[in-house]
Amino acid sequence: MKAVYEYAVIRVIPRIERGELINAGVIVYCQPRDFLCAKVELDAVRLRALDPHADTEAVRRSLEAYTKACEGSLGPLAEESPGERFRWLTAPRSTIVQSGPVHAGLTADPEAELGRLFAQLVRTARL
Repeated sequence: MKAVYEYAVIRVIPRIERGELINAGVIVYCQPRDFLCAKVELDAVRLRALDPHADTEAVRRSLEAYTKACEGSLGPLAEESPGERFRWLTAPRSTIVQSGPVHAGLTADPEAELGRLFAQLVRTARL
């Protein structure tokens, strides 16, 4: 049986004033399945193409914070419900790492959906 899920793309915008971005992860929340998970991957070559001076390690740490927050192992968020963590993670912010708008869909398997969205929206073809 399919359940409603929500997702957002995690973006890296190294120079906010330019508006250029790369997709670096996806966060999926499915309340009926009690599922909240983020999958992230930084393409450092693409990041440096947008900003040669970008601090890739700081960006990696920020991306890892999304996965830790989903797991409930990050500071004050650890005490919040999965839904509250998802809302906090997808709230608008003006930082280098931020989430895009929240979208919804139906899935029988939120984990598989996370993998599909990640492959479609984050991974780039390696030439």
